[in-house]
Amino acid sequence: MKTEVLHENNRFIKTVDGLECELEYLIPEKGFINFFHTYVPEELRGQGLAMEIIKKGLDFAIDQKYKIIPSCSAVRLFIQRHPEYQQYV
Repeated sequence: MKTEVLHENNRFIKTVDGLECELEYLIPEKGFINFFHTYVPEELRGQGLAMEIIKKGLDFAIDQKYKIIPSCSAVRLFIQRHPEYQQYV
């Protein structure tokens, strides 16, 4: 069963087998979004779930015209590997 990434309470969440993968963010000031925490339970790692929720979060930020602050190392790595997002940092 494929589940969608949900957006609620400053988090992007994907639930797989009852376990939550999440990307958390804050809006520190107008026009900026700070992605500061990504978590995937150990038993779900290696399936691309972090990349899926990070992409969803970054696409949301771009749609909302936010300047991205990638405080989370996973988000920084994603942006390094996907140069199309670098202009929004």
